[in-house]
Amino acid sequence: MTLRSKYFRTISRLTILLLVIALAPSILRPAARPAAQKYLVYVGTYTNHGSKGIYAFRLDSATGELTSLGLAAETAEPSFLAVDSSGRFLYAANETANYNGQPTGAVSAFAIDPKTGKLSFLNKVSSRGEDPAHVALDRTDRYALVSNYTGGSAAVFPVLKDGRLGEASWFVQHQGSSVNPERQKGPHAHAIALSPDNRFAVVADLGLDQLLVYGFDAAKGTLGAKPQVVTASPGAGPRHLVFSSDGRFLYAINELQSTVATYSYDSATGALHELQTISTLPKGFSGSNTAAEIEIHPSGRFLFASNRGDDSIAVFAIDSLTGTLTQVETHATGGKTPRNFAIDPAGSWLLAANQDSEDIVVFRIDRKTGRLTPTGDLVQVPSPTCLKFVALP
Repeated sequence: MTLRSKYFRTISRLTILLLVIALAPSILRPAARPAAQKYLVYVGTYTNHGSKGIYAFRLDSATGELTSLGLAAETAEPSFLAVDSSGRFLYAANETANYNGQPTGAVSAFAIDPKTGKLSFLNKVSSRGEDPAHVALDRTDRYALVSNYTGGSAAVFPVLKDGRLGEASWFVQHQGSSVNPERQKGPHAHAIALSPDNRFAVVADLGLDQLLVYGFDAAKGTLGAKPQVVTASPGAGPRHLVFSSDGRFLYAINELQSTVATYSYDSATGALHELQTISTLPKGFSGSNTAAEIEIHPSGRFLFASNRGDDSIAVFAIDSLTGTLTQVETHATGGKTPRNFAIDPAGSWLLAANQDSEDIVVFRIDRKTGRLTPTGDLVQVPSPTCLKFVALP
């Protein structure tokens, strides 16, 4: 070996040794965990039981801990909420039967302060019908779609650039009834879901036992005059809707019969075809119950539904090929009347809003099985009816 070769080999070994010494701390030390995501959680309420409006919390995604930020905005009966995709604006369905002396409810727009969680009131418009129970934004955040429960009608409102709502660009009054003499004497539009491609809007009418599929014109904010009508089981009472993660299926929770119906969805035509109906209740349940909320886990693998009476969350596994459901468990919510619940965007936590026990209970979600485990964290909120997450920067 030449002197030159020995020199370069010595330099190479020295370089490697210096690199090992420099990197040793990071090799021996565990990799740092990414910072926990922080979320705002907004809570809609009924204000006829001591509440003043919409409340705000912070959620630590690492621990599931909720920290109260107090009253975010004072407003009447904000029973359902929607947040735009930018996290800048929040919309509330004011579930009242009178607004400005007219037999109608209202929809309110707010700007979100991410630092404090406070909501700044922007404006309010008539919902065009009594007791609006649901508000949803289209996929472009340019329109708010509202269903009026007692009024049995639906309307679309343009969202202006500053977040305020314009006057209705479309309105429809449903007609008819169904078999339940107490709950279905007339139409009760309960929720609206936009298809993943924003071409169709599906309205669940509890009073008619129908899903009405309207073509949606995202340029004009209007729906087609003649919807496709899908009839549910008599007395089922379809309430809320959710599309599968891949957009191939639609799930409807039937309030009066405590079931979930699975439909195949044709994105070309908007057609729905029922595939399955499954109970949300545990085997052997014999009391009275009404089903309420329905959500799909961010992974697309699990569906969750709430029971008021059994006071539980039903967990289902979703067959990715057929869209059908298999019940995994029903887990008690630790409170009374879980009208609503929400899953954080990362899919780690489920927050159950127990309306009549006036609390929110936190559960950890098992990502492999979908099963729920209570964390022991509980916060008090008067008459909680809706939960919405906003990711903080």
